[in-house]
Amino acid sequence: MSASPLVPSAHALEMALDVLQIEASAVLALAGRLDDRFTRAVELLLHCRGRVVVSGIGKSGHIARKIAATLASTGTPAIFVHAAEAAHGDLGMITRDDVLVALSYSGEGDELLTMLPVAKREGTPLIAMTGNAASSLARLADVHLDVRVDKEACPLNLAPTSSTTAMLALMQQHFEQTLGVTNS
Repeated sequence: MSASPLVPSAHALEMALDVLQIEASAVLALAGRLDDRFTRAVELLLHCRGRVVVSGIGKSGHIARKIAATLASTGTPAIFVHAAEAAHGDLGMITRDDVLVALSYSGEGDELLTMLPVAKREGTPLIAMTGNAASSLARLADVHLDVRVDKEACPLNLAPTSSTTAMLALMQQHFEQTLGVTNS
């Protein structure tokens, strides 16, 4: 005996279209917020003498890991450092020649904020991607990129679907602007 579906099949297409519209709107809204901060972030990444160190926690951490992997696949030296692991010895991997890209929608994650004083003391430039320009992470950043979304595509507005899509899309712009490649 098979279990009954959570979503009636008649509504699956409607729900899928709604999710795509919400996420597309979130990405399109980024275009209206691109300004000289994006250009400064691209310049920091282009002039990086070390590696691009990408970090985050939770769902933002998953996106950070994907960004680091894509950068590495395009020939940009990049690593992912898990924000929680950074406090347990991984901070030693970050040098002044690197650029740190920190992803956190709230901009207030304790694990990520804990690693920043060491990186800042080292002189490592910080690019922050948050949905909150007034957050601690945004204020500490050399460059803040605003990835706020009006709503998540999750019906309960809980799962960070639109916000993580926006983070990835904004970094995709970096790839296209600086490397002339597309995300794989």
